[in-house]
Amino acid sequence: MIVNETLKIIKQRRSIRSYKDEQIKEEELQAVLEAGLYAPNAGDQAWHFTVIQNKELLGRLNLAAKEAAKQLDIEFLREIANNEKYNCLYGAPTLIIVSGNEQAPVPLEADCAAATQNLLLAAESIGLGSCWIFFVLLAFNSPQGSELRKELKIPEGYKPYDSAVFGYKKDAVVNVPERKPNLITYIK
Repeated sequence: MIVNETLKIIKQRRSIRSYKDEQIKEEELQAVLEAGLYAPNAGDQAWHFTVIQNKELLGRLNLAAKEAAKQLDIEFLREIANNEKYNCLYGAPTLIIVSGNEQAPVPLEADCAAATQNLLLAAESIGLGSCWIFFVLLAFNSPQGSELRKELKIPEGYKPYDSAVFGYKKDAVVNVPERKPNLITYIK
């Protein structure tokens, strides 16, 4: 089996849901963002990254997302939203929202997802913890959604598709679960 640093990072990366209070270093943030910029895309790099490191704003995003989730028909999400202790950002000090230009000639979900994956892998490669976060995007469906878009300076015509949190892991050891069997079909 072929083994190299990239493959090791891919296999060891896990979603981290417990972070130290310390903010990540600027050079670490820039390395992660640069990796996101080099993600595969349909040729027009029609994404935009919004970095939030303001604790008060992170708290407001969490609350807005929870309020929006309480209105959904999905019982599981309503239950999470009603848990007062639940923080969808897990106390991480940095959130990056990946938005895509809605006027792009091809669907942007894949491009934004590829950029987000690059952010996550870059974080792992330099020792940061990360977690892909869907829940916080619900904040943009809340009554404060349009105001949040303005406050976060998300460009006009761009839609938040993905987001992830970043920080220093509280726990160094993370269990790697076995992969499910029968997930690959070969046709030769």
